[in-house]
Amino acid sequence: MIDMSAFKAHVKNGRIVVDEPTDLPDGEIIDLVPLDEVLARGGDYLDEEERERLHDSLREGIEQMKAGQTIDADTALAELHTHR
Repeated sequence: MIDMSAFKAHVKNGRIVVDEPTDLPDGEIIDLVPLDEVLARGGDYLDEEERERLHDSLREGIEQMKAGQTIDADTALAELHTHR
């Protein structure tokens, strides 16, 4: 899975300069994509199969919500943070 962490940066003398420290190791290669391109593609790089799986998961979640099979948002976020 691709980590979609965003970095703030600016262009200076034709070079991209990151405005904040990162925890990336020296020599790490990253791909930079202009935000306009991402938005032009619908906001993500999902192919049709991935998009269908996403929509299936969303439908399943909605059905679980309607059935009362939910947990508190704070609990859910805490659980997600433990899986980082």
